[in-house]
Amino acid sequence: MAVKLCLIMFSVVIMMLHLLVENHAAIITEAPTPQPHQISPFPMHGVTQGSLQPQECSPRCTQRCSKTAFKKPCMFFCQKCCAKCLCVPPGTYGNKEFCPCYNNWKTKRGGPKCP
Repeated sequence: MAVKLCLIMFSVVIMMLHLLVENHAAIITEAPTPQPHQISPFPMHGVTQGSLQPQECSPRCTQRCSKTAFKKPCMFFCQKCCAKCLCVPPGTYGNKEFCPCYNNWKTKRGGPKCP
């Protein structure tokens, strides 16, 4: 009787493992749900080279430099870069690929000139 009980328990465990593996395989092989195209949280006006007017540089740079601890140098170089490139990348850091002029202007030592 103990042997029959062990065989039944073993069969149940095997069936559960089999179901678990089938279920797991089904989850893995399902195609991911397509996500809707996410709209950038950054406004695109002023982001591409030449899309700003010179008078628009100051507010854009104020937003760009808003989270830095070094506001004066950030504002100085951001406004200098904006005057030359007429664009400021979106956000407070990074995203320089939107404005190649801003991204590629380097210091004499080869570091980035624009914040």
